[in-house]
Amino acid sequence: MTPDQSLLDLSDTFFSIAVALYSVALVAFCAQLAFGRRPERARELVGAGGVPAVVGDDGVADGTADRGAQRRAQRWGSLAIAVTVLAALAHAGVLVCRALALDRLPWGNMYEFATAVVLVSVVAYVVLALRSQALRHIGVFVLAPVVLGMVGIGLFLYVEGAPLVAALRSAWLGIHVTAAILGFGIFLVSGIASVLYLVRSKDEAKPAEERGSGFVARLPESSVLDRLAHRTAVFGFPIWTFAVIAGAIWAESAWGRFWGWDPKETWSFIAWVVYAGYLHARTTAGWRGRPAAWVNVVGLMVMIFNLTFVNLVSSGLHSYGGK
Repeated sequence: MTPDQSLLDLSDTFFSIAVALYSVALVAFCAQLAFGRRPERARELVGAGGVPAVVGDDGVADGTADRGAQRRAQRWGSLAIAVTVLAALAHAGVLVCRALALDRLPWGNMYEFATAVVLVSVVAYVVLALRSQALRHIGVFVLAPVVLGMVGIGLFLYVEGAPLVAALRSAWLGIHVTAAILGFGIFLVSGIASVLYLVRSKDEAKPAEERGSGFVARLPESSVLDRLAHRTAVFGFPIWTFAVIAGAIWAESAWGRFWGWDPKETWSFIAWVVYAGYLHARTTAGWRGRPAAWVNVVGLMVMIFNLTFVNLVSSGLHSYGGK
């Protein structure tokens, strides 16, 4: 089948639109973070009837200033989420147009795979942020890697649309690779939450007068971030487990063996072990909290290493999945 060039061009246009919209959403999330909390320093004056009134450094009664700041933050947060949804729709258009133009699933190379992973992470975050407004305060830390990732994908991984190589023409592409995309995208959100948990919990451990008043104070409480990291890892782990098992079955069908310690297989298994260790650490005395979060961060680093270095530098039976 000859690729439909007009649809491929439309896919590229959607990619540029998605990057632009994600950038706008990132600015809006930055504004929400800036207006998210009232000033930490305040002085107490006696108001009418002898009732103490907390007044901020700008001389405005803190309750009024706080309500105004929160309203501004909510407006910026709502705008950021709305733009992120639009960006995700354009992002999905990248893959849909490729699929229609090539008449195949749109994850036959690293450009398509990485684009799909980022989309899954964005959708996962939007669903969580719509369920809990507190999580909108971490939007800047999700969208910043998304924007950087999309720019990197466009600059270094882009390839022209083409039919699948012979090794990927299998029904297992839609099973194994789809599961890998879903698991990776969800783990990305989990890893970011653990990084923020480490930052927030370190600040909360300080005496009240020594705690930061910048962006750290505007993050959700460490317990919220820890719960987010754990729940997303719990959701992503069985999906990644299925991806590894499906890959082994596909390997037996294609190469006559279930497992051969190919670099991609090896690092996928290492990632599985790390995430299993994280979930186990969450239930083990002495490993709860920060030690477990560090394990989750290591898991994310292994996943990124597996996507980048293993695909682009090392050689093995999965090398056809590169650029």
